[in-house]
Amino acid sequence: MYSSKGFQNSELGDIEVVEHNNMFHLFHLVLPNHDYIAHAVSSDGFLWRRTKNALFIGEPGDWDDDMLWTMHISPDPDGPAAWRMFYTGIARKEVGRVQRIGLARSFDLYYWEKVASTNYPLSITGSHYEESLEEGRNWVSCRDPFFYNDGKERLLLVNARIPYGPLIRRGCIGLAREVETDHFEWQEPLFFPRMYDDIEVPGLLKLEDKFYLFGNIKKDIKVHYWHSDSLCGKYEAFSDNVLLPRGNFAARFTQQDKKVLLWNFFNANGSGASIRILPPPVELKVADDNTLFIKSYSGFNEKVVKKIKQKDFLPMRRILKNPTASLVEEDNSFSISCESGYEIFLAACSSINFRLRFKIRMKGIGKTGILFRSDDQANSYYISLDLINGLAQGRLWGVRTEGYHFEKSFQYMELQQAPFKYSSDVSYLVEIISFGGYFELSIEGKVILRFVDTTYMFHDKLGFYVESANINISDLTLDFLNGPEEEDHSVI
Repeated sequence: MYSSKGFQNSELGDIEVVEHNNMFHLFHLVLPNHDYIAHAVSSDGFLWRRTKNALFIGEPGDWDDDMLWTMHISPDPDGPAAWRMFYTGIARKEVGRVQRIGLARSFDLYYWEKVASTNYPLSITGSHYEESLEEGRNWVSCRDPFFYNDGKERLLLVNARIPYGPLIRRGCIGLAREVETDHFEWQEPLFFPRMYDDIEVPGLLKLEDKFYLFGNIKKDIKVHYWHSDSLCGKYEAFSDNVLLPRGNFAARFTQQDKKVLLWNFFNANGSGASIRILPPPVELKVADDNTLFIKSYSGFNEKVVKKIKQKDFLPMRRILKNPTASLVEEDNSFSISCESGYEIFLAACSSINFRLRFKIRMKGIGKTGILFRSDDQANSYYISLDLINGLAQGRLWGVRTEGYHFEKSFQYMELQQAPFKYSSDVSYLVEIISFGGYFELSIEGKVILRFVDTTYMFHDKLGFYVESANINISDLTLDFLNGPEEEDHSVI
């Protein structure tokens, strides 16, 4: 867990993560000034330690003397240095309205030197793109570089805009080809969906003989993806091409053997910078139908300090004393029901940081879900599981206790929602992770919800709720987790 904390708000901006010699290297923008690119390292993806800052804005008069924006780091294909960083810069004399791509090199990921040559900075040119301040939105989009190298093709992807059509639908993924070392020539866009104002922080991966193109869309604050059978072919969308739900942004990837880790920051409630956190990564997988999904990070297995099963989870107590509600225990399962109205069942055990796994089956119709980080009056986070329509919703539901007018002392807020595939009369494996301010819901091994919130940091009770429903819970296990640590402030 990492959040570059400023005086009031989180400073964390767009990220890049590189894995090298069993160490993760995080590079990120620093908001709101964007005056340098920070660098932190981690051995496990949980605990981070800041180290030497990577890059700073240029001296007054330089092309990048105003701000530094999103970067991408990859091995240098030609040398002499080991790594290249493509980064976005803007200039004060243009009031930041023209974006260009710069290049820096490093031998060790710690010490970086900007490249000064006739090839850089790289400005977008050609008839395929908006390239002047007189076009479109009166600024030039050429940012968020991503370098792709498969040994044959060397491509630089950027967030760019087409010079025609409705202003809010000109966003495209621009393409430049490296024709010789450090020299790029602009080509027609790799992808122009005719939908978005911008496609931010693009990325490209080849997985199981298929190409996957990624883009972060600001209008819904989600990570989307498209697929193609060839590198520069037609990229198509699946019926559901949202990879990460609302609030997750600036996705980047690290690859080791066949494992692909996805990293991003989370923007709490989808707006502002009050809570921006780099959560643990998730693992990217390809399904049998070639769609992509994400599963929980295996690193959580190393955080388990204690395991309990059903016998220690029960008995559960009814908070609302609904006379139509009941719990029936069996050998490896228990059933919870409530004929009329609502009932909350809290477990006998409690935990703040945990991983809860169980199989759930709905008998008939009704409503159900899980609550956690609860107090004795059920002020808590709630995960609503609509097992009829296949919809999961994360909610915050409780009482504000201090400093609020009595009419505003009640809060009910939807934090995130996402669909999932569900069929009636089937037991589904559900997993919930509560880890500091990070929460994750998986169904059948696929992460459905993934969000950050810090409202209820210290409540420790958990359980289930039912409304006119009868559910069966089986194969329940609860892992107590060693919770997140503060940032490691030691100096290296």
